[in-house]
Amino acid sequence: MSEVAGTIRGLHFQAPPHAQAKLLQVLRGAIFDALVDLRRGSPTFGQWCGITLRSGAAECLYVPEGFAHGFCTLENDTLIAYKVSAYYDQASEGGVIWNDPDLRIEWPIAAEAARLSEKDRRLPRLADLTSPFGYAA
Repeated sequence: MSEVAGTIRGLHFQAPPHAQAKLLQVLRGAIFDALVDLRRGSPTFGQWCGITLRSGAAECLYVPEGFAHGFCTLENDTLIAYKVSAYYDQASEGGVIWNDPDLRIEWPIAAEAARLSEKDRRLPRLADLTSPFGYAA
């Protein structure tokens, strides 16, 4: 649960062999969710898409393996449920900084107002990451 609106989580992924696909739904509150394609060789590598999800809307978001995922809470006390395809493995976790200027994600919050964990503040830019994901056409 994220208690305060403006909380940013991500952009996270788990590397193979513990890569995760995720299915998520907002149970309470609302989020802006962003996905970034990290698959080397993909025609959409480094591109992002975003969607606003709200509780009560009966919609879910599927995040495939090979994509970084992050969100910004739009309301206080936001609660999200996840189903994942693999168990969490700390040694396999990775990420990209949420406000990477090369990605140009249109977050609904100013950078100075964002609330981040110390771990998320230290994530690298995409240009400094060797992606562990490949693309199979």
